[in-house]
Amino acid sequence: MKQLLIRLRTWLTPRRLLRLGGELLLLLIFLLAVEAYLTRDAARGPAPELAATLSDGRAFELAQLRGAPALVYFWGTWCPVCRAEQGAIDGLAQDVPLLTVAMQSGTPGDVNAYLAARGLRWTTVADESGGIARQWGVSGVPAVFVLDGDGEIRFVTRGYTTELGLRLRLWWVHSRYK
Repeated sequence: MKQLLIRLRTWLTPRRLLRLGGELLLLLIFLLAVEAYLTRDAARGPAPELAATLSDGRAFELAQLRGAPALVYFWGTWCPVCRAEQGAIDGLAQDVPLLTVAMQSGTPGDVNAYLAARGLRWTTVADESGGIARQWGVSGVPAVFVLDGDGEIRFVTRGYTTELGLRLRLWWVHSRYK
């Protein structure tokens, strides 16, 4: 162990640390640029109006989510990344107002069967034609919109996002936009 520490200390010179820091900064800039590109068409500012019938037949209006930070999650039953993210979304659904939109995933019955088979009890709209997704500027899934209590979109992300990442965004919105 001592040998390893000695080697590490001689390898990690100030010059190498500076170079590593610069490379990490470039990677961060690249990742942020990719995220900006992927969400370039996404809705910003006030969330688009959304009045729909949920997959269980109840009426829903986006205004029902007002009053606290909330998530609008676009996903698909056919999407492998969405399946990987289900645990994170399900964990958030226990604590946070959440609407999920099943994009081009079949009829409301198909979506309900999918949710039931996985034990998911999400408030879900079946967007059979993709019209709601187009209205929100969603061109791929998964996509998550973080809304403040007034219905303003504060964060948009596309692709896999961890539960911690979403909780941090919700915390930021809650602490900043009361």
